[in-house]
Amino acid sequence: MRSRISTRPGVRLLIVAGVALVAVGTVASVGLGDNLVYYRTPAELSVSPAAPAERVRLGGLVVDGSVRRGDDGVTFVLTDGTAEVTVVHGGDPEGVFAEGQGAVVEGVMAEDGVFRSDLLMVKHSNEYRAPADDGARP
Repeated sequence: MRSRISTRPGVRLLIVAGVALVAVGTVASVGLGDNLVYYRTPAELSVSPAAPAERVRLGGLVVDGSVRRGDDGVTFVLTDGTAEVTVVHGGDPEGVFAEGQGAVVEGVMAEDGVFRSDLLMVKHSNEYRAPADDGARP
């Protein structure tokens, strides 16, 4: 005796579509999981401090006038408009690091309240601006 459900093509199609949807969702979430960059803001870090030696990503804007370069790295302040965190980054920041620009740092919060960073990523605009045309042609 055959089941009535197995003879109906619509139900079979629905079951196959459901299994395919679950499979695609699983593959997408596993594939994206390692590529997403999550970071905490200074306000989030002040409300919920990181555990000692816990690696954290911290993001915000570099406060104007806060950048101090030294032989062993650079010190600056990150803000989200609500709270501020002093960051000491070992090494010289490369690329377009500047005051007033977004940055994400990775490191640990020290007991003295200073964030010690060993990785600095600069956030920048996706806009391309062509160089100014001075009228000279090759």
